[in-house]
Amino acid sequence: QVQLVESGGGLVQAGGSLRLSCAASGQTFSSYAVGWFRQAPGKEREFVGSIRSWSVLSPIYADSVKGRFAISRDNAKNTVYLQMNSLKPEDTAIYYCAADLNFNNYRSARGYHYWGPGTQVTVSS
Repeated sequence: QVQLVESGGGLVQAGGSLRLSCAASGQTFSSYAVGWFRQAPGKEREFVGSIRSWSVLSPIYADSVKGRFAISRDNAKNTVYLQMNSLKPEDTAIYYCAADLNFNNYRSARGYHYWGPGTQVTVSS
């Protein structure tokens, strides 16, 4: 099993930046694909981006964050990062990281077995 914990959320003004971290413990984290999702109040959880195991290929992003967000991983630290730049008020949400050994359904929350508790990101206008 893998245990995930997100950190780095907070309050930022529009146009600002935040870097979220997803720290993992348990089995070999480098073997897991990791996705980032977010959920705003009253809305469904939506895909933000995903990075494959060993980061052998470029991460994949939702159109809404492409060019502003970047995912990277440091397998030596068992950590995946979500760098968020040019933040907008509509980016306000709880952000979750999730992990799975498979990368078959990476855009869906159902494609991931393991989830962190989430971290709040609030972007003020």
